Amino acid sequence: MTTFQRFTVLFCFLTGGIFSYGQVKISKQYIFPLQSQHVHSSSLVELPNGDLLSCWFQGSGERKADDVKIMGARLKKGKKTWSEPFVMADTPNFPDCNPVLFLSPSNKLFLFWMVIKSNRWEESILKYKRSSAFNKQGAPQWEWQDIILLKPGNKFKDITLSKFEELPDRGLGWAEYAPLYEKMIVAAAGDKSKRQLGWMTRSKPLVLKSGRILLPLYSDGFNFSLVAYSDDAGNQWSVGEPIVGYGNVQPSLTQKKDGSIVALMRDNGDLPSRVLQSISADDGVHWSAVDDLKIPNPGSSLHTLSLPNGEWLMVNNNLEKGRNELHLNHSKDEGKTWRTIMMIEKSDNPEDSFSYPTLISSKNDEVHLSYSLRKQTKKTIVHAVIQL
Repeated sequence: MTTFQRFTVLFCFLTGGIFSYGQVKISKQYIFPLQSQHVHSSSLVELPNGDLLSCWFQGSGERKADDVKIMGARLKKGKKTWSEPFVMADTPNFPDCNPVLFLSPSNKLFLFWMVIKSNRWEESILKYKRSSAFNKQGAPQWEWQDIILLKPGNKFKDITLSKFEELPDRGLGWAEYAPLYEKMIVAAAGDKSKRQLGWMTRSKPLVLKSGRILLPLYSDGFNFSLVAYSDDAGNQWSVGEPIVGYGNVQPSLTQKKDGSIVALMRDNGDLPSRVLQSISADDGVHWSAVDDLKIPNPGSSLHTLSLPNGEWLMVNNNLEKGRNELHLNHSKDEGKTWRTIMMIEKSDNPEDSFSYPTLISSKNDEVHLSYSLRKQTKKTIVHAVIQL
């Protein structure tokens, strides 16, 4: 277990210029010691009693390893070290991946994740658990578990086609291959089975003032995103229009003061890879054409957070390639412009990796962050506390 380290950092623009902007403090620790199993895609939640609960998936691999399960650990309020890890979810003989923790406005704890069927991302099944008893040591006492069945309607194909037509011209270098790619995706969108399977979790849900819960999802089969929504506290789920682009996946949702919702996404498309964006003006049902923010993205997940003062944070890898740097970015204008305020992690070894962040804010106005760390063959999940 590492010791906490504190340091002061300078703000710098994404373009590379360094400017003194203020003092930011960060303390970091491993949730569990570095070990050889594959651990990845953590989530984090603050419970009503002040405890922190974290989870991640762990096993001998990812979708091709059937021993992968969802693990968790607890940091009791006032304590400095995390508990021993415990099992949160395990579907025997199937990989469980990409868990997401969520505390609803009615203080129900949800765990969302997906089970990988046939060891193929595009056949994954969305599952969830719910608990009202989660303050004791160890895993929460789950009172309900089910799968979430999503049913994109017959218009899904037409919407997918029309959204592709709205996208900007990719240029001559893209034109030769784009039509074939688009035809394959549109054809798959017309297949009822394909459009109902393979929707995967990664980022935390967003609760709107109306009480609607938005659950961001994505598909490696379609290579774009979708948002499920619930108007009955998470009991039933519907879907809005797909967020269609060339590889826009793993959306992180943030709401502006005017009510519109911004989805910032990983770029799994062609080069150059950039942070991708789409906006909804009607509570997550319809989404604008996908565009990019000119911020580098090496095909890696990012996460956003709206602070109580209205300013936004984003943690991502501001790189063209690799995940050996992790950055904290800040926006004072609801995502119109961003500047990097902290180099959270940096390694000169391009094989090292710091990735898949999750950001939350606590009741005492601290920002908590968890992310995957890989150094050579050893891996862990890091918990960091950021004081702005």
